[in-house]
Amino acid sequence: MALTFPGTVRQPAFFPVVERSQAGNARRQAVIWAEDNGCSKELQGQLALVITELAGNLVLHTTHGGCLVLRLAEGRGTEAVEVLSLDKGPGSANFGACMQDGFSTAGTAGIGLGVVRRASDFFEVHSQPGVGTALLCIVTCKPEVLKERYQFGLVNVPIKGEHVCGDAGAQLALEDGRVRLLLADGLGHGPCAADASQAAIAVFAAKPQLDLISLLEKIHDELRATRGAAVAVAEMDPARGQLKYAGVGNIAGYIVKGDSTESTHLVSMNGTLGAVRSRIQEFTYPWKADSLLVMTSDGIKNHWRLDRYVGISHRHPSLIAGILFRDHARTTDDTTVATLRFSPG
Repeated sequence: MALTFPGTVRQPAFFPVVERSQAGNARRQAVIWAEDNGCSKELQGQLALVITELAGNLVLHTTHGGCLVLRLAEGRGTEAVEVLSLDKGPGSANFGACMQDGFSTAGTAGIGLGVVRRASDFFEVHSQPGVGTALLCIVTCKPEVLKERYQFGLVNVPIKGEHVCGDAGAQLALEDGRVRLLLADGLGHGPCAADASQAAIAVFAAKPQLDLISLLEKIHDELRATRGAAVAVAEMDPARGQLKYAGVGNIAGYIVKGDSTESTHLVSMNGTLGAVRSRIQEFTYPWKADSLLVMTSDGIKNHWRLDRYVGISHRHPSLIAGILFRDHARTTDDTTVATLRFSPG
């Protein structure tokens, strides 16, 4: 089995970029973040180049700037960093033209996005006029061609003024083909909330043999020493074509169908693990090959629709998570979006 839980020791990084001074700060802080997370000097250099170009584009080519979100990319067989660049305008109906060296609308040399693409092991963009642009790239110095069994996305950003996020997300691949995804939202925000959500992640990591109800009961017991958390866990079984789901508190879960026009809302019970909870129940839902799982903390507004975004349905889950964060995050809480889809074929 393989376990990853971004947000435990290796906190993702978030950099708002509205003015030129913030662009330079984003580059410097990204390199410090990469060094703190054990990335090689070579990767730090590549990341600095990519952040310089992306941050510059946010300053020069957007209406009100945007943000950069970084996390370590798991499961690619080598050290790598996932970078999201998110803005709310103006967007482009022909973003492909912007990728050509020499193309510029701001009097520059027009080589920035071409540099980013060449420095990336994976590169994908969604741009829509009047909505904005979301760009995902995975930066690595030693790219490897891997057949990923599933794709996982996570955006995990603390409320403004806090250095740690009180939410946490984790994914766990089991040997029989099942995959689990857990989201926890510690009460409040800041270090005490993070302690609660990380305690939930630790149990998730240590108890893969438990069924979902027993797992949440164990988490409830472990969280008694904390302020408590809302927690939900999903288990996808593609061989059986089903998803099992159990949750307590205000974690929202959805199965989005392949065409993105319909979604199924997953049921959680009232309460707070570690404090007061009702009876935990497990629910089973159909899971199809092109299904997308979306789980969010209450830092994301509930009334979103992916069919608002032209051509988004089969983009990388990380790009989808970034767009939901960009357009539907509240400003009054920690924010987490986790997404998962099995790879085709």
